[in-house]
Amino acid sequence: MNKLTILLLFIGLTACKQNPKTEKNETPIQQEMVVDEAVYPDALTKVFDAHGGLQQWKAQRTLSFVLPKPELSETHTIDLRSRKDRIDTEQFSMGFDGEQAWLFNDAGNYEGDAGFYHNLMFYFYAMPFVLADDGIMYTATEDLEYEGKKYPGLQIAYESGVGASSKDEYFIHFDADTHQMAWLGYTVTYRSGESSDNVKWIHYDNWQEVNGLVLPKSITWHKYEGRTIMEPVSTVNFEEVLLNEDAKPDSFYEKPENGEYVPIKMN
Repeated sequence: MNKLTILLLFIGLTACKQNPKTEKNETPIQQEMVVDEAVYPDALTKVFDAHGGLQQWKAQRTLSFVLPKPELSETHTIDLRSRKDRIDTEQFSMGFDGEQAWLFNDAGNYEGDAGFYHNLMFYFYAMPFVLADDGIMYTATEDLEYEGKKYPGLQIAYESGVGASSKDEYFIHFDADTHQMAWLGYTVTYRSGESSDNVKWIHYDNWQEVNGLVLPKSITWHKYEGRTIMEPVSTVNFEEVLLNEDAKPDSFYEKPENGEYVPIKMN
């Protein structure tokens, strides 16, 4: 297995407005990062390449995007190496510090499950590259057909104990000519802990280039009956997308002083 060495510069940035801290002039820290060139199915490698290449993705460190929701826009920030994350809104914040999920909700306006939601949209957004994570098993699956066109694909499963929902399954289907990702099928087992055969379907057909990578501009959920895809139901847009090789300080992802830790259910 070949190894590539990437030298990264970490810069200090300020924490969020809900937990203001005194700015410090931090000297950039040079850290050596070793990236393994793993072996993936040929079809998946072609999908990675069609989206800018796995090497370019692994050279990045921080991803951020805005979900422009009508009631309350969300700014999502993710460290692509450690998978620490943070979501900020005008009324609440949540995140993952590398060990525990947390929620800052002084006004009591967030009523969801922060342990489930804190990184949910990241995984949908970072397709197909998150399918290169460790602990993934790939198998061939039947083509998906939509409006008379067939999309080849792969089934994705996780080794036991990998992630918060290792019993989840994914199906990635791509354009046979361009190899760009076209559909994502997924099951959700987080709350039940039991495997499911109810596969939900998201259409990926609206792309934008960010720092040499082809990433979604929007994704659309569709109605379905099994593997029969029907009309669209809802679309999520991604705005103000930033992707770069700089890391935010660990303090950015820490629980604010008045926040609380929340459970993450492990299947």
